[in-house]
Amino acid sequence: MTDTTWAPDLTQFPGPKYLALSRALRDAIRAGDLPANSQLPTVRDLAWRLHLTPGTVARAYQLATQEGLLAATVGRGTFVAAQSPRLGPTQALYTERVTGGTTGLVDFRPPQVPEVGQAEAFRAALLDMAETTGQGWLDYTSQMGESALRAEIVTWMGDRILGPIGPEDVALTHGGQNAISLIFDCCLRGERPVVLIEELAYPGFRYAARAARAEVVPVEIDEHGIVPQALEAACRRHGAQVLCLTTEAQNPSTGRMPVKRRQEVAEIARRYDVQILEDDCYSVAESDIPSLRALAPERVWLVGSVSKTISAALRFGYVICPAGMGEAGRLTAQHGFFALSRPVADLMLHLFRSGAAQRIRTEVQAEFAARLQTLVNRLGAYDLGWQPGVPFVWLRLPIGWRASAFVRAAEARGVLVRSADEYALVHGRAPNAVRLAIAANLPREAFEAAVQTLSDLLGRPPSDLSV
Repeated sequence: MTDTTWAPDLTQFPGPKYLALSRALRDAIRAGDLPANSQLPTVRDLAWRLHLTPGTVARAYQLATQEGLLAATVGRGTFVAAQSPRLGPTQALYTERVTGGTTGLVDFRPPQVPEVGQAEAFRAALLDMAETTGQGWLDYTSQMGESALRAEIVTWMGDRILGPIGPEDVALTHGGQNAISLIFDCCLRGERPVVLIEELAYPGFRYAARAARAEVVPVEIDEHGIVPQALEAACRRHGAQVLCLTTEAQNPSTGRMPVKRRQEVAEIARRYDVQILEDDCYSVAESDIPSLRALAPERVWLVGSVSKTISAALRFGYVICPAGMGEAGRLTAQHGFFALSRPVADLMLHLFRSGAAQRIRTEVQAEFAARLQTLVNRLGAYDLGWQPGVPFVWLRLPIGWRASAFVRAAEARGVLVRSADEYALVHGRAPNAVRLAIAANLPREAFEAAVQTLSDLLGRPPSDLSV
């Protein structure tokens, strides 16, 4: 039940009100004044009772949630989770798939690359590695040994406008998520650093920030991306150290940031000395406008991986570091995992040098494009956000549907989709929308049948909304 009487005395705690309230929550939970599983008042109710702004209370709730003291569920509220902070993460970043087999579920949550000859290319590369590899498989891997692979990344990214870059600017990682954590390790400092993210954003940003003991602050976005006025206000108020965003294919809304907006973001970051993490993992097939890395090379860390273009199983990613920061990025990687696993590094080098990586990327993008056309053709009558080359669409639901109800109804019909709630912070704003990713690993007939299932659902909203 909701505790309607708890009203702490915040005057005993020095410092900002949100920190005072988070400390009061911590003390009350440990003392048993707020027992486990009790529901806290809503943000607005507690703000009114304590004469605080709702934003202050929301920020305190968020800090306690990150510590594992509170558990927040969209649609249910905020509850006391434990009497002492929980060790380790409190949420899964990746949900194990239960599709296929006897379940019969089609997964439209993550994009899934099609089989276009990857297995044979990997087999050929591994056989060649087995025959030609000599010394070096018994000792620790080293950053120095990755120089040839870093040079291949520069070539691989040659279709992007990144400004002058060379192998010395590249750090290699075990996938895109590992790259995000590496950047936070390199850039964040102090007891409670602040990371800014778009108000709807890839959840891995906030999970990595919390693992780094950082506070996550959402910033308003519009159809062109992060709003400059809101960004400047957040920088001024919070003293942020890192800004995370996606310029080419905003996840989940699919928007592409125009050049003028990119220039405004770069100028604000310079003014407040904020580092920028530019996520390029969901990049479009071709880009003819400058990246943020080209506009602000002194402070932009561009993240990429091969998960959406070759294979998610490889766990291979990279960071184009700010000018002059490549060594710092590689030293940070060395402190975390020495260097890439030798088999992964050699396999990727073989795929790049043989031309197999480029061929696979081209064929994967072509299959994604064909299936995107199917999605747009079938669902184009609805409010659909999409972009050529992006392997997901953003569906704003019609009147009569709520995102949570649509997700449940789709699952009951055998299709898994992501609600907008998954991209917003617990106390953030989530529109009435879902993201549909392209499952290109399915046979075309199965894919088209799943899209038709969603189309049928959209045309028949429930007559009664649950209350």
